Amino acid sequence: MTKPTIQHISDTARWAAVFRACESERPDALFKDPFARKLAGARGEDIAAANPFHNENSWSWVARTCAFDEFISSEIRSGADTVLNLAAGLDARPYRMDLPQQLTWVEVDLPGILDYKEEVIDGETPRCKLERIRLDLGDLAARRELFRDLNARSKRVLILTEGLIIYLTAEEAGSLAEDLIRQESFHRWILDLTSPGLLKMLLDNTGSQFAGGVETFKFAPENGPDFFLPHGWRALDIRSMLKTGAAIKRLPGNLEPFLEFPEDPVAMGERPWSGVCLMGRSS
Repeated sequence: MTKPTIQHISDTARWAAVFRACESERPDALFKDPFARKLAGARGEDIAAANPFHNENSWSWVARTCAFDEFISSEIRSGADTVLNLAAGLDARPYRMDLPQQLTWVEVDLPGILDYKEEVIDGETPRCKLERIRLDLGDLAARRELFRDLNARSKRVLILTEGLIIYLTAEEAGSLAEDLIRQESFHRWILDLTSPGLLKMLLDNTGSQFAGGVETFKFAPENGPDFFLPHGWRALDIRSMLKTGAAIKRLPGNLEPFLEFPEDPVAMGERPWSGVCLMGRSS
């Protein structure tokens, strides 16, 4: 047996960067991330090489990035003055997206991954006001203090949790949602969700690559985004990865027949499904 390639949860950020790099290098690229290949590094390349299932479905990683980009741009146009990126990893949006200079973008993640990112992109200038906060989101007291601080100095906050929620338990996801909703200026939240059927497929095809003690995929609520209704959030818009992949012309031909099947994000059950959800306050 080969050694698992994912030795730390932050390794997944290097993995995601590989797919951004591949898209950025296409002549018809949908976005350009000039730092992605360097951020991924050799470790990211090794992880990608060990996961053929994800390489065959790289379109879904690109679709997720595009869906997040579209929602982010729309919310900033609608007046968001602060973006709070939780588990920001190696995301480079403050450098690659067209953002207003007065926007405040706050990246939160573990010290190691943020230190590494700063080393790689040292000397580059972000397009907005960028802050980096080294914090373990599992530290509830520190997390809540951060949220209160941002609430006090912001008018309209957009939260991002790209690639984060799937690693939480249901209890942890609910707790995070409630911590966010307590802050009056936290208006919108963009998250990605997976159905129980897709979660099983991911675990079957990827689970062996996570070393012992490393958090792996967990969260796939039976009722999709409706899981968050009791916690103060409701879905305003949902972009399925399948339909987004088709819209951006990245969906493989063998998957096009599945576009004819109806989608119900709150009742996908054992059917493989994933999507990006724009959440708003439920009251």
